[in-house]
Amino acid sequence: MSTTRMAFEQLPSVVISAVEERTGPVLKTESATEGRNSQVGARVHSESGVCFIKGLRSDHTWAWTQRREADVNPHIRKVAPALLWEVETDGWHLLSFEALEGHHADYSADSPDLPLVADALCRLGRIPCPDVELRRAEQRLAKYVNNTGDAEQFAGNSLLHTDMNNANVLIDGRASLVDWAWATRGAPWLDAAYWVIWLMAAGGHTAASAEHWARRIPAWHAAPGVAVNAFAQAHANLWEEIGGDEPDPWTARMVRASREWARHRSTARAMARQVR
Repeated sequence: MSTTRMAFEQLPSVVISAVEERTGPVLKTESATEGRNSQVGARVHSESGVCFIKGLRSDHTWAWTQRREADVNPHIRKVAPALLWEVETDGWHLLSFEALEGHHADYSADSPDLPLVADALCRLGRIPCPDVELRRAEQRLAKYVNNTGDAEQFAGNSLLHTDMNNANVLIDGRASLVDWAWATRGAPWLDAAYWVIWLMAAGGHTAASAEHWARRIPAWHAAPGVAVNAFAQAHANLWEEIGGDEPDPWTARMVRASREWARHRSTARAMARQVR
C-alpha cells in the first residue's frame, strides 16, 4: 500500500497558514519525487530558511506512523535529520525536518556511498532503543514465516529503521537515514538484512555481493544462520503478497530480489548439509 502524493500548495489554507506561523512566508516549494508513506512531501523555502515537510491527513490509516516518527526523532539525531516542529490542524498532521542537501544513496556495486551507508547502520546499532511505543519485528513478520515460531528469532531490543530503500538514505558527507515511519524494535541484525534486499533490488547486487556488504555491520556476525534464512523466506512471502498477480514495476523489483535472496539462502543451507 502506498499513498497518493499531492503538492504542498494543495493543502488547506488553514494548514499553510499554520506552517507560515513557524517559517514565515513560503517563497518556494519543491515536491519530493520519492517516498510512498506521506501524502505531502516537499522542501519548503521561506524567509527563515529551508526545511523538509511531510504530512498525512490525521485520519489516514498510517497517521500513527508519523506520530512514532516524531516520538523516536529525539533519540536518533546521530543518524537522522532533526525534527524542527510538528503541527496538527484542520485534519492534517505535518512534520518539519532539518533539510539535508545531499543525494539519495547509490546502491550500485561500485558506489562510494556504500561504505557510508554501512557506517550509518553501525552508528544506529550503537543507539539504545528508546522507551517509546514501537512495532515489534516478530509481530510484523509473524504471518509471513513458513514455520510457526520462526518469527521469534526476529525478537530483540534494538532500534531498527526497517526501510532501507536507497531513497531513504541521504548522502551529504555522510549517510543519514530518513523516513522513520516504520521504526521497529527487534533483533540487532535485521537492518543489515533489510539492506541486503535493497542492495539487490536497487543496486543490482547478487545475493553474495549484498551479504558481503551486510558483513560490514557488526550485528550481522551474531545473526544465527537459521534466523537469517527464516527472515529471507518471510520477506519473499511478504513481497509475493504485496505484489499480487500484477505488481507494478517498483514492487516487481522487490519481489524478484526477495525471491532471489531466499533461493540463495536455501541453496547455501542445502550445500552446508551436504558438506556435513
